[in-house]
Amino acid sequence: AETTLSAAAWPQGTVIEGLERPPEQALMGAFLSGALVLLMLDILAALWISGRLGGFARGAAMVAALALMTPDARAQGVPKDEQALQATTGLVLAHVLTGDARLDDTAAKGLIGLGEILWARTSIEPDRPIGVNIETDELAFFPFLYWPVSTAQPLPSAAAYSRLNDYLRTGGMILFDTRDADLASGSSPESQHLQRLAAGLNIPPLEQIPADHVLTRTFYLLQDFPGRHPRGAVWVEAAPPDAEQVEGMPFRNLNDGVTPVVIGGNDWASAWAVSDSGAPLLPVGRGFAGERQREMAYRFGVNLIMHVLTGNYKSDQVHVPALLDRLGQ
Repeated sequence: AETTLSAAAWPQGTVIEGLERPPEQALMGAFLSGALVLLMLDILAALWISGRLGGFARGAAMVAALALMTPDARAQGVPKDEQALQATTGLVLAHVLTGDARLDDTAAKGLIGLGEILWARTSIEPDRPIGVNIETDELAFFPFLYWPVSTAQPLPSAAAYSRLNDYLRTGGMILFDTRDADLASGSSPESQHLQRLAAGLNIPPLEQIPADHVLTRTFYLLQDFPGRHPRGAVWVEAAPPDAEQVEGMPFRNLNDGVTPVVIGGNDWASAWAVSDSGAPLLPVGRGFAGERQREMAYRFGVNLIMHVLTGNYKSDQVHVPALLDRLGQ
């Protein structure tokens, strides 16, 4: 209590620095412009030395002027660059932005909760999920899209449908969730809106998920796929009529055995969602039975992501006896 605090007396000319860092200087545009100028000078010098500068001088000067007039690279969407960097430096699960703030927040927190389960139980270590705008964002970065269907979301444009079809054709998976499994099948506004949304997508013939589908065993052995609702139908790509049958299992000639779409209404994100403290965000069922249902919802999510990332690995396991026999073992 007797101590008196006084300000430090620094020598003249001492620079006092705090904990702040100087802001970063965005030099990408300046360096790119400088590189283009040097390239033009190199071309002009090469033409001059070879004696062919006369006919090209005016054209080269015009190209150089256009290069110098190119907009600064900093004007190109920085947020998109940051999203691309985040999506490609790790495994990122994504959800489609619907325009419904509450629904989008639940989807994001659902993927956070599923990601924590994947970290704890598997070798999959996803980064924080990203919400994507199907009209403007690149989809190829994401192996999996969770799409909660909302009647407030307008139909995609032709360009967006083209990107979505490319995404489905090249190995991506979309989980469409109408969140209406507690209602009569197909009667909800969300189910009807999904039919309108899907009209522009190249979705293959579907069937209710069979008991022998690879989704039932990619990590956990499952018979049901509950979310916040327990027993809604789940639809996947149908096996081709002439599919090879081995021990009752059809082999599907898809993107490495991965169904491009899964459709259901069990409201999986609500069952996966966690609060900032890591506690379940929304109630599921009642008492112990509800927690068991939430656990099964997590297991379905784990199987789903394993299916996306490993393809037909589990289906191929039935070939092991034949391969060993062929190798003489």
